[in-house]
Amino acid sequence: MKKSLQEATIRIDTGRIIGDIDPKIYGVFMEPIGFNRNGVTSNTLYGPVYNPDSPLANAEGFNTEYIKAAQELRISNMRWPGGNFTANYHWQDGIGPKDQRPVRKELAWGVNESNQVGTDEWVQLNSAIHSENVVCLNMGTGGIQDACSWLEYCNGEPGSYYADLRAKFGHPDLYGIKYWCLGNEVDGSPWIIGHKNVDEYCRLAKEIAKAMKKVDPTITLIANGSSYYQPTMDWVEWNWKVLNELRGVADYLSLHRYWDHSDNYYEYMGKEAMVLEEKIAIPAAQAQAVQKVYRMAKPMYLSFDEWAPHPHSGGLLTTLAAAQFLNAFIRHADMVKMANYTLLTAILGFDPTHGKHFKTPFFYVFKMFSNACLGKSLDAWVSCDTFDVDAFYKAIPYLDVSTVYAEDSHTLILNVVNRHQDKAVTADIISSSGDFASEARAQEVYREDLKAPYTYAEQDEYIPKTNTVATDKSTLTHVFPPHSFTQITVGMNE
Repeated sequence: MKKSLQEATIRIDTGRIIGDIDPKIYGVFMEPIGFNRNGVTSNTLYGPVYNPDSPLANAEGFNTEYIKAAQELRISNMRWPGGNFTANYHWQDGIGPKDQRPVRKELAWGVNESNQVGTDEWVQLNSAIHSENVVCLNMGTGGIQDACSWLEYCNGEPGSYYADLRAKFGHPDLYGIKYWCLGNEVDGSPWIIGHKNVDEYCRLAKEIAKAMKKVDPTITLIANGSSYYQPTMDWVEWNWKVLNELRGVADYLSLHRYWDHSDNYYEYMGKEAMVLEEKIAIPAAQAQAVQKVYRMAKPMYLSFDEWAPHPHSGGLLTTLAAAQFLNAFIRHADMVKMANYTLLTAILGFDPTHGKHFKTPFFYVFKMFSNACLGKSLDAWVSCDTFDVDAFYKAIPYLDVSTVYAEDSHTLILNVVNRHQDKAVTADIISSSGDFASEARAQEVYREDLKAPYTYAEQDEYIPKTNTVATDKSTLTHVFPPHSFTQITVGMNE
């Protein structure tokens, strides 16, 4: 490890509250993405997650290793069944006796869909995980009646056709699904079946919402923000229109962002982080502006319901990108109230040689957030060295920081990514509101090789390194290794 940079300073005041951290930011997204390339057929759902013939399957056919891992991560909700898949999915194909369900040509991914996992099975999987259902409606080839019938099947009281059909198929109790997405990436004209412009989308979304609220007035709706980012104002204008037109109709604006790969380390670690910040801050400001103009009791919150680093980057790089996603959600806790990591299958590593799943550094980082980072998000003041990527993305801090205060336990949690590629950063962490306990705990995720893939053989090495850090009541000093993630937990004596 090379010489440290000059000392950084992180100043924390438990009174500088950004907002409450919603546990729903610790959700996952799951989609049956099928591939048929070079004669190799695979599917993200069928096989890895659902395989009744596997010795790892539960009574419903789902992989218990994923279920146990999701429980350990305290996954709060799961969004399904898509994704691009949902734009030509007809939910009626996935109910009833499995030997009578039709096989359909799936248009998003170009494979055959067996429909062996449908509504009842998705609900069973969420029940096993102890997570909440978030259903994504077909607003490509689907319409008003399709959406209302699906809602009736899930939430309808006995006595109506689809509610009775649910009971007939062995599920008499209401599912009571609260969260419904009004389509998926509907502005994505190159890839979405049934793409719509913003005026078409808003008109149909309002009509579907009006009809669905007649079926069940208690549901919560999530509108499509733009997912088709261009070097123009199109995505910004889309969001303005949706926020204006669907105010009072939808409670959330859906956002998607995948962390693009770059062979340039600082472009990957710096520019992509700034782009993510823009993709949150701009819609958040738009939603707050609409709230003020129309005197709304609350804004349309943000649901970041698809996010992930590009897997091509590999190893620790993707884990550090994931940590920066979660840091950003916490820093915007006043507006980001739901998030869904892509995909459920990516929460564990898999070794095809041994046929074994294992916990990766990503798993441990996600767990450190989802298990500990609940409470108030704090606005920490950070002073550290910076770097430039290009003429536009300049003065990017080496330290990416989020801060959480758990009031019940009087505990402060500090999450820090050191973006420097080869130098440690020594930081003085100063409390401006009460004394620290005498000792803090630091958990560290670090390895020399940034791009080496995670392996089953090395799984024991991935457990975060834990040590104690002495404090002098108002200050604690810690050295953050290069290209690392560290979580510091310390009690507060206020």
